[in-house]
Amino acid sequence: MDHSDQDAALALFDRRLRRDASPGERAGDVVRQTGADGDWSGVVWSALGPDTADTVIAEQVRYFSDLGRPFEWKLYSYDTPHDLGRRLLAAGFTPEPDETVMVGEVTALSTGVELPDGVRLERVTDAAGVDLVAQVHEQAFGTSSARLREQLTAQLAGAPDTLDITLAMAGDLPVSSARMELYPGTEFAGLWGGGTLAAWRGRGIYRALVAHRARIAADKGVRYLQVDASDDSRPILERLGFVPLCTTTPYVYEP
Repeated sequence: MDHSDQDAALALFDRRLRRDASPGERAGDVVRQTGADGDWSGVVWSALGPDTADTVIAEQVRYFSDLGRPFEWKLYSYDTPHDLGRRLLAAGFTPEPDETVMVGEVTALSTGVELPDGVRLERVTDAAGVDLVAQVHEQAFGTSSARLREQLTAQLAGAPDTLDITLAMAGDLPVSSARMELYPGTEFAGLWGGGTLAAWRGRGIYRALVAHRARIAADKGVRYLQVDASDDSRPILERLGFVPLCTTTPYVYEP
């Protein structure tokens, strides 16, 4: 993907997955998502100027605080004004680690799945499988999986065609999990999760899960796969054919 293709992919990403995000609510110069209790809520797009930014930030803080919900402001490196991060800090937000937004054109990605001996991939289709995914998540990331379990269970029940979840199993032991979110009406699907137990890292399982999902995306006619990549996963994704578009920083506000 050359620079002109990357610019075109970034413009499409900004329009399809941010400005026209579904579900999303346009509130003046921002697009926000308001989840049900336990679901993700936040600002996914903004077009602010230096004279309006502080007022709009305060409006969103009031909106989510009145609902009693924590929320996240997804700040991207090309967002304006250029000091938006500083303004969010001043308003009481807490930044989380930066991630790199990476995109791969599905037809150009490696889809060869190579797994360690004794490891197999299984598709998750029910609550029992979600429980195993939650188990991997807690052990891999050291954080609670309660909200993730609720989210995946509800999505499998209500919109199974928008989600593909995969477990890597070593015998009866779940050692890694990952999912692909499909965004109907767009050219994109998103890769999320990708957690592997510490004892099983460095064996190519994460790479295999990316390639596996790229193969599924190709079968479904998806044009681009998008990942918010950590520093650990970025080099693996680059070797598979993904390119960086920008960086993103989640700013979290707790009412």
